Amino acid sequence: MKRFAHIFSLMLAFAAINIFAVSCSDDDEARAILGSQTQTAEVLIVHASPDAPGVDIFVDNQGPAVSNLTFPANTGYVALDAGTRNVKVNVTNTSTTVIDANVKLDPNAAYTVFAVNSVANIEPLVLVDDLSSPAAGKAHVRFVHLSPDAPAVDVGLAGNGAVVFGNVSFKGFDGFTPLDAGTYDLEVRLAGTATAVLPLPGIMLESGKIYTVFAKGFVSGSGAQALGAEIIVNK
Repeated sequence: MKRFAHIFSLMLAFAAINIFAVSCSDDDEARAILGSQTQTAEVLIVHASPDAPGVDIFVDNQGPAVSNLTFPANTGYVALDAGTRNVKVNVTNTSTTVIDANVKLDPNAAYTVFAVNSVANIEPLVLVDDLSSPAAGKAHVRFVHLSPDAPAVDVGLAGNGAVVFGNVSFKGFDGFTPLDAGTYDLEVRLAGTATAVLPLPGIMLESGKIYTVFAKGFVSGSGAQALGAEIIVNK
C-alpha cells in the first residue's frame, strides 16, 4: 500500500512538472509572437513646394511607396514601421533626389511630413499630429504657413474680426485648436494689421473632425502657384 502511494505521488509530481513546462512553453511562445509584432506609426506626406514637379517617395530605399505626388496633394495617413526611417523624395521617374531625410517615428504616433519651400530650397517640415478626439460640438484646427515669399500673417474672422491664429511666419504653425463646429468666413491678414491678403470663405468644420489648413503657393505666383490655402482632413 505504501509502495502504491509512493508511485502515485511520483506520478502526480511528474504530471505537475509537465503541466508547468507546457505552461512556460506557451508563455514563451506568446511572448515571442507579441514581440515579433512590428509597431507602427501613421505618416501623412504633403507636397507643399509650389514650383516643384511631381515626386516619388521612397522609404528605406524601398518603393516608390508613393508615385507622382503633385502640388498640393497629400498621401493620407500611411502606416510605417516605428523607429528611424529614411525618406527620399525624388523627381517623378528619375533618380534625382530632392529630399533625403531620416525621420524618427515613435510607435502609435501620427506625423505629417510637408515638402516645403521653393524647389531650389526644398526641405522637409515634420509635425507631430495630436489626433485626440475633439469634445462634443467641437472641431480641432491648426494653421501652417507654407508660402515661401509671404510675410508673417494672422488668420482671423472675415471683416477684421477676431484673430484665430496670430503672427505665423513661414514654416510656422499653431497646434490643433478647438473651435465650435460650424461654417466660418476667415481671412489671412498681414500680421498685426487689418490688411487682408487672402479670403477664406465658407470653411466648414464638422463636429468631431480634425483639420490642417495651410497657406500654399507664392505671393508673386500665378495660376496653380498663386497664393492660396489648402485644407486637410486629418481625422
